[in-house]
Amino acid sequence: MYKTFKGKCWLKAISALAFGFPGIIFTVFFILNMITVKHNSGDAVPFHSMVTLMFLWFGISTPLVFFGAFVGFKKNAIEFPVKTSHIPRQIPDQPWFMNIIPTLIIGGIMPFGSCFLELYFIMSSVWMHQYYYVFGILLLVFLILLLTCAEVTTLYNYFLLCGEDYQWWWRSFTTGGSIALYIFGYSIFYFKNMETNSAASYALYFGYMGVVSSMVFLMTGSVGLYTSLYFNKIIFGSIKID
Repeated sequence: MYKTFKGKCWLKAISALAFGFPGIIFTVFFILNMITVKHNSGDAVPFHSMVTLMFLWFGISTPLVFFGAFVGFKKNAIEFPVKTSHIPRQIPDQPWFMNIIPTLIIGGIMPFGSCFLELYFIMSSVWMHQYYYVFGILLLVFLILLLTCAEVTTLYNYFLLCGEDYQWWWRSFTTGGSIALYIFGYSIFYFKNMETNSAASYALYFGYMGVVSSMVFLMTGSVGLYTSLYFNKIIFGSIKID
């Protein structure tokens, strides 16, 4: 993708990929773990486990990122079926429901509806220490979630193109990732089931749920972006130009 966009700062992009998101997640995780240690909780991650995570990050994940980038840059860039003009066209006024905020609100309803029941059991297993054992159903729901995100994003992408709005890249990414807003909102509703009112509990719960929601946003947003790209290549490739 970076080669397709004709990016020049390859090393900076690879470094951001290898250290950016894992670094943010590890920093948040480390701060939340220090809060747990300060309150002498048994759920605190021991020091040797933190060292193991660092080894997995720098010893396995980072070399694989650089290796994958090396292989990726050896491949040809993605070819588009038609040529685009370098002069941007004026985008017509769009209906209100195609603005960014209504898109985020509407685009995440169906994907969230496909998994919210399973999300309840997952959160009960994580926060209420209940057993979870239906992993086959979990895999099926996960596939349905990805399929629903792809379908909703493709639908909105088609509406954008029909409205002569060619700026579909980031809109597809945010539409696919909009389910993360519902997941974090549901975590606020679920917090009422927990019998706690300390500041540390608030920080740990919403800190970890914020991390989970951001990961879901990146995952489903990537699904939406690649689905829209594939869809646009197909429909524009079918155009007959004499």
